[in-house]
Amino acid sequence: MRFRHLQFLLLAVFTVLTLAAQQRPVPERAVQRIQKEVRHELLMLPYVSVFDNLAFKVEGYKVTLLGQVTRPSIKSDAEKAVKEIEGVEQVDNQIEVLPVSPNDDRLRMALFRAIYGYGPLEKYNMGVNRPIRIIVKGGHATLEGVVDSQADKDTAGIRANGVSGVFSVTNNLRVVKS
Repeated sequence: MRFRHLQFLLLAVFTVLTLAAQQRPVPERAVQRIQKEVRHELLMLPYVSVFDNLAFKVEGYKVTLLGQVTRPSIKSDAEKAVKEIEGVEQVDNQIEVLPVSPNDDRLRMALFRAIYGYGPLEKYNMGVNRPIRIIVKGGHATLEGVVDSQADKDTAGIRANGVSGVFSVTNNLRVVKS
């Protein structure tokens, strides 16, 4: 009987120590470094276009990948790149691969022309990583990313709403002052 109590006590101590090791405090500096490296790796992925939206969340040594992409290879490439970052112990890949749709492809191009081809918004059409992301799923459009002013955010939303065939537009653009 006494041996059984000792076994139970050792099992309880082992369980507590295991849980304590898993919940070790993560230095803020480590989290900031991981965030910086994840952001860099996602920006460096090939084949990511204005029609893809990649986001992430860092909780300790765990990285959760979020967003929507038009190609399955982008989802797997993002996960692989983040797994290789020093300090990342777990990757939860919640990136949604958008369904193939010729109508959505047509809407993507029309939305691109409506937003990036409009004079006051042309300043965002520079470089490889354009700041306004256009996500289309089932005829519904979502604008993600950043702009310089509330006027630019409103203008992009109005231009997107004017595209024929779009059922709805969700404007999630954030205003960030440089």
